[in-house]
Formats: sequence, structure tokens, C-alpha cells
Amino acid sequence: MKKIGFLSFGHWSASAHSETRSAADFLHQSIDLAVAAEEFGVDGAYFRVHHFARQAGSPFPLLSAIGARTSKIEIGTGVIDMRYENPMYMAEDAGAADLISGGRLQLGVSRGSPEQVIDGWRYFGYGPAEGQTAADMARQRVEVFLKLLDGEGFAQPNPRPMFANPPGLLRLEPYSEGLRDRIWWGSSSNATAVWAAEQGMNLQSSTLKDDETGEPLHVQQRKQIEAYREAWKEAGHSREPRVSVSRSIFALTNDLDRAYFGRDRDSRDQVGMIDETTRAIFGRSYAAEPDELVRELKADEAIQAADTVLLTIPNQLGVEYNAHVLESILTHVAPELGWR
Repeated sequence: MKKIGFLSFGHWSASAHSETRSAADFLHQSIDLAVAAEEFGVDGAYFRVHHFARQAGSPFPLLSAIGARTSKIEIGTGVIDMRYENPMYMAEDAGAADLISGGRLQLGVSRGSPEQVIDGWRYFGYGPAEGQTAADMARQRVEVFLKLLDGEGFAQPNPRPMFANPPGLLRLEPYSEGLRDRIWWGSSSNATAVWAAEQGMNLQSSTLKDDETGEPLHVQQRKQIEAYREAWKEAGHSREPRVSVSRSIFALTNDLDRAYFGRDRDSRDQVGMIDETTRAIFGRSYAAEPDELVRELKADEAIQAADTVLLTIPNQLGVEYNAHVLESILTHVAPELGWR
């Protein structure tokens, strides 16, 4: 059994071929898709966050709106780039979104990937301290954020407050019990997966990873998941962690599917440089008739090792088509793989 969610990159463009031609289109359609997905049994609605781009840049209003319109589906991110975040303000936003949804927030955070502008976090007023890298800055902010989610008071109250305070030091509000256990780290390397386990975060492994061994992506991810789970065990955490992998998976069930994705039948992993120093491996797409798709997915070692699969969706093709994409997987593929 696996949880199955969708992951939207939230693109919009003015192209005549796009169903999302504005930010408003993307936001409203995302809510509508989450509502539809919940109705036929999808477990999660997740969104990628990019700044300075025609994509989802501010996730909490969207997550809150979905939380208010739905009752069961998990809502989350994959991932929020912590180089851009104030962990104090983020803790308040996350607490509010989690309370609105009734405790369904699954928040993916990370160092982030190369953005649309050079060092975009500097425009937000942030920068690493002397001797730090931007990655160090991101991880340090995650540690602050996690501490805030513990809910312990830390701020000295005003002796003459405008409103009455509870006794003792004050914490940030609104506070949502249990959110600390629903924070995920988006890891591109084995080392940061181990660090995430030590911090008590769940693990998100996407369709892009540092190419550390030259093996196929799914093999590298399976080894990454094993290293993460071993580190989790050694850390002595009391709960069971969750692990997700992201995949582009399309069941070809009609002519429209074949027109859009039939060319991906022979897709393969790709290797490239994500920046000047990092060689990365990009995962293949899976596109085939359901029987063939089941056979191919059974051989994906990372999917077998994970408890959650996030299906990347072509959000610019609109709500109706993406609902069809998701329902096809749940109907024709997931039962044959034992995911349902």
C-alpha cells in the first residue's frame, strides 16, 4: 500500500496552448484539481515553489484555500526553498494553514535548486553569514523552524501587555500540535538525507538527484532511502518516518494520452550539470499502456522502497485532463502494483 499524491510545478503562460494563462488561473485550477482528486481517492496535493518565476511562489494562501475546500487530502510542498524564508514568519503561516486544514499539512523544505535569478534570496534581504554557504544558511533556518514547531516558549513577555498573556515565556501563534512530525526535507544527496534523518524530518526524493555513483536514478535513490532509514534508526526517533519519491507517470489509455506523452515511451535517465560544480541525474518519464506501465514500475527500486509516490502533473493542460491522468493511475495501475 502506498499513498499517492500529485505534484504540480504550477506553471502558467499566455500561450494559446496553455489552460493556465495567468496566476489566477493556476491558483483556482489548483484548488479545483485538489477537490476533484480527493473525490476519487488521491492522497495528497503538493506544489513546487519557485521565486521570480511564473509558478507558485507563495504556497501558504493556496494550501489554506485547499484545506478549507477539502476534508481528507494531504496538502503540501515539494519544496520550499529555505534560503528565501524567515523561519519565524513561516512558522506562523504554517501553523495557520495546518489548523485550517485540520492537521493535513505535509511541508517539504530544502536548500532549493538554481532559481530564475542569481542569488535571488539576496533580493529578499538574506545572505549567508561569514564563512557560510547558501546551503548552510538554508539548513540553519530549517533547524530554527523545527525548534519553533516544538512549541516551547522562548520570548520574554511585556510586563504591561496590551492583552493578557499565559504564564511563562511566549511562543509564536497560531501553534498547531503535531506539525513538527510532518516536515519533510527535499534531499538531492545521500549526506543530506542522513542529516534529515538526524533532524527527525521525513524524506522527499525527487526526479533529480546528485549523481554520486553513476548508477540509474532509481538505484541511487533506493540506496539514499536505505541510508536515511539507517540514520533514522541510529538517531532513536520514536515514530516511523515517511519517504516519498516523485515520478512522471502516464498511463496511455486513449488517443489524447498518446498524442501528449506517447513520445516518452522510450524515455531514459539524463545526466547534466545543475550548476558549475554539481553533476545531477534526471529521472526518466514513464509512459505506456497500463500493462506495460505496471511491468516497468515494478522494476523501479526507489518506488518500491518509498511509502509515498508523488505524480508530477502537466498542470498547463487543465483540470479535466489532469484529473484523468490521476484517475487513470489509480484505476489501471495502482491496484496491479498493490498500491491500493
